Amino acid sequence: MPNVVRAALVQATWTGDTESMIAKHEEHAREAAARGAQVIGFQEVFNSPYFCQVQEAENYRWAERVPDGPTVQRMRTLARETGMVTVVPVYEIEQDGFYYNTAAVIDADGSYLGKYRKHHIPQVKGFWEKYYFKPGNLGWPVFDTAVGKVGVYICYDRHFPEGWRALGLAGAQLVYNPSATHRGLSSYLWQLEQPAAAVANEYFVAAINRVGQEPVYGDNDFYGTSYFVDPRGQFVGDVASDKEEQLIVRDLDFDLIPAVRQQWAFYRDRRPDAYGTLTEA
Repeated sequence: MPNVVRAALVQATWTGDTESMIAKHEEHAREAAARGAQVIGFQEVFNSPYFCQVQEAENYRWAERVPDGPTVQRMRTLARETGMVTVVPVYEIEQDGFYYNTAAVIDADGSYLGKYRKHHIPQVKGFWEKYYFKPGNLGWPVFDTAVGKVGVYICYDRHFPEGWRALGLAGAQLVYNPSATHRGLSSYLWQLEQPAAAVANEYFVAAINRVGQEPVYGDNDFYGTSYFVDPRGQFVGDVASDKEEQLIVRDLDFDLIPAVRQQWAFYRDRRPDAYGTLTEA
């Protein structure tokens, strides 16, 4: 029998408040489940605006605990209801002064499997993230879910090949990359880097970007264009709109992973014995 996983992602516009944003994503998740989806992922800090375009202490209010905070607990209930593995990116407070850009992973029965914390934190105009987030400190976990082995990388992480490779070495079959990226130089890289990572590491990637404008937090225009890409670097179905909110549901043939790895033996031909200087620079 083919090993096909029906996967979903949501690129969404900001509603103006957390409650309506969560409710909207619950509606999308129920629609995805009705269409047969088995796994779904949301965009970076999905239950809040992308507040990192300004540096204001008032924005610490968006943070909550993981997994005990209200959003993750509500998403656990949703996962049980829909029977879907759910990737839930939120702003995490661990304790006073310790904040992270985090994604919780929830299994199809609602059990909390763990979390990934974004490693690479930018600090450039429009992305003042070091003001809000500590670098991730939990490694690159791969979660054994009801649909297979799922990993997470978050937004700016995607520019760094090391984490992509660590996820592959840990057995990832599907990696969700929730993001908040607006128009500019990154739009070209958005179409380039994640397909390249899928090829280099021979797994599926779900690339999720916010869409629309959030002018209260600066001059921005998130360009969406979310997609799934396969281990050959080919888009699975159409890329999402660059202007409109959209739920994407695609069938991912996990049998393609071993086939590609046999054809292109990148893991066999790696030379970790020769890479030591890469961590010394």
